[in-house]
Amino acid sequence: MELRYLRAFLAVAEELHFGRAARRLRMAQPPLSQQIRQLEKELGVQLFERNTRSVRLTSAGEAFLGPARRVLDDLDLAARAAKAAGRGEYGRVTVGFAGASSHESLPLLTRAVRAAHPGVELVLRGQTYANVALAHVADGSLDLGFVRLPVTQPNVAARVIDEEAMVCALPSDHPLARRAEITIGDLAQEPFVSFPANAGSTVRDATVRACAEAGFTPRVVQEAPDSYTILALVAAGVGVTLTLTSCQHIQQTGLVYRPLAGPGVRLQAALAWRTDNPSAALRAVLTIAEQALPSPARS
Repeated sequence: MELRYLRAFLAVAEELHFGRAARRLRMAQPPLSQQIRQLEKELGVQLFERNTRSVRLTSAGEAFLGPARRVLDDLDLAARAAKAAGRGEYGRVTVGFAGASSHESLPLLTRAVRAAHPGVELVLRGQTYANVALAHVADGSLDLGFVRLPVTQPNVAARVIDEEAMVCALPSDHPLARRAEITIGDLAQEPFVSFPANAGSTVRDATVRACAEAGFTPRVVQEAPDSYTILALVAAGVGVTLTLTSCQHIQQTGLVYRPLAGPGVRLQAALAWRTDNPSAALRAVLTIAEQALPSPARS
């Protein structure tokens, strides 16, 4: 059954006049009458009773009217949904992030997307280390990732959204806690609490590099999967750790943060995505992110 037959039927059923229905459809009356006859032939029932003075629906026509109208309404809805998706106003975007360090940037992005495009669903995948998120963006299992530079994977683009300094977190009764700032070298003999090795944590990698530059290898006595647990262990006196300024919102009894002396260690946070990802919804989210999470001036 052709959709034009349904449109012809609906026009005649609502106008109850073939001439007005033909003008509404911008066609001549004879082809319209032919379409109605063809529809009646396919259904095997008469839809209209017509004579020289009037047109009215038969009982079969009355029964057919509601379902036919719903079919055309659903078709219009499907067409509008497809066009909205093509403009990026509808769809799904998967986002990988790390919990503690994204506690400020992620809500800014999600609120902005919700306000601009309520039809775009952000599927959030938390507790994803930056390097793991980047790998998942590269293999296509994530559309967008909160990552850290450098980004060297082919076909993956990135835009810096923040630049953070590393700070030292240590027990409040630790002798170094009395200082206004400390150096990496001051930690050479300290036990460390850190993320698991080779798990994709850029903070763990940066810690090892910074300590190596200061002439020692950090002695990691306890590993934990997230910043909240690591800092709880530090507050309990298990050891010290290097963390990011974005994690200083985590405040616990027995825990203090101290800046690193000198130029310190800085990490750049970025959004990463595949350049060949065809998703219009992703493009819309990236456009919104430029306003919600602008790049720092120095970047």
